[in-house]
Amino acid sequence: MAADPQFSIEGGVSFLGGYFAWNQGTPAVFGETVFGEHAIGNSNFTWAPDILGGWIDGRDIANFHYDRYTTRDHIWLLAGGVRFHYGAADAWYRPLFFSFQPTLHTGRTQGLSSSYEFTSTLGWQGRHWMFALRHSSNAWLHMPNRGENMLLAGISF
Repeated sequence: MAADPQFSIEGGVSFLGGYFAWNQGTPAVFGETVFGEHAIGNSNFTWAPDILGGWIDGRDIANFHYDRYTTRDHIWLLAGGVRFHYGAADAWYRPLFFSFQPTLHTGRTQGLSSSYEFTSTLGWQGRHWMFALRHSSNAWLHMPNRGENMLLAGISF
């Protein structure tokens, strides 16, 4: 199990949840640090502390111009939580991961309408590359709750 932190720079596109206009994607950029893994008992599961900082650009979707929450705000966010892996160190599926992080952010949009959200990521982390699907929303604790859905690729160090 790696003891050294792994840092990645990630970029991609974010789409507003519940709004199926795929041409309305917006840039998203993140920096993420994953610290050393820890075994969960005698199982093949491990967990590692995970810190994420990022930015999701605003966009101008006409359907929401006159709503209380538009889509124009640029979002800066900071998240901290855990990343989970499963399997032996040499298993082909070992690079797959799931992470969950409570998240604080700036701005208010149709996708992220409260100051807190929850971010979950399903991805693949190689030695120097990572690919992920990420979702941030407030779990229906505040309306609207469309969330942001991201498709990301990154470089790891």
